[in-house]
Amino acid sequence: MTDVTRADVCAAAIADAFKDDGEIFGSPMGLLPMLGVRLAKLTTNPDLVISDGESLFLAGVPPLFAKGDVVEGWIPFRKVFDVVAYGKRHVMMGATQVDKHGNQNISAIGDWARPKRQLLGSRGAPGNTVNNRTSYWVPKHSTRVFVERVDIVSGVGPQLAKEAGPAAARYNDIHRIVSNLGVFDVKGADDSVRLLSVHPGVTVDKVREATGFELDVPADVPTTREPTTEELILIREVLDPKGLRFKEVPHE
Repeated sequence: MTDVTRADVCAAAIADAFKDDGEIFGSPMGLLPMLGVRLAKLTTNPDLVISDGESLFLAGVPPLFAKGDVVEGWIPFRKVFDVVAYGKRHVMMGATQVDKHGNQNISAIGDWARPKRQLLGSRGAPGNTVNNRTSYWVPKHSTRVFVERVDIVSGVGPQLAKEAGPAAARYNDIHRIVSNLGVFDVKGADDSVRLLSVHPGVTVDKVREATGFELDVPADVPTTREPTTEELILIREVLDPKGLRFKEVPHE
């Protein structure tokens, strides 16, 4: 199977972020994260627990936005907070801003006292980042998103978590940042964002130019792997036959 798209690569990269989690609640926020988590469930991590995003744990793995055919359990919104506190959860959120030390902003743009733009608000980001493994998905990598310092801290990175003390740092785990250009973690010098791989057709220089801070870049940066034939069939024929993934990552 040829003509692998950037969206396909991103879906596989997101799946890889969940492959070693074992039996844990995979909690994706957004279209590509949902696709990647379901791909992981069907391939590298069959023990992953998934939901319909509303109130049901699913035993089966339906296509995006299709009704689940096999229900495994009941997870109304109020019960999600119990899982957040317990910790057996890996959430992948979006990020309007991510800074050099892995802090995330989904609250507002501009000064706290008089912001230029009001966003979602912090919502679950503080609790997620001090209790659960947390990853981020950025569909359009740019200097507006990857900034030196977020305007407001919603999700807490490892450096600030350590400064806040053991209660914040103990379970803080910013696992992966996946963008349309590459894959990153926050294990660089001084808990900074580190480049792990660039997607096929993307150069390290292009990632640097699209990033508003100095990235930690290893001497050798590999290329993000392409999906296997099995994964491509699952992405294109089972999980996303309508091509919804291209709304977030258009064809190059």
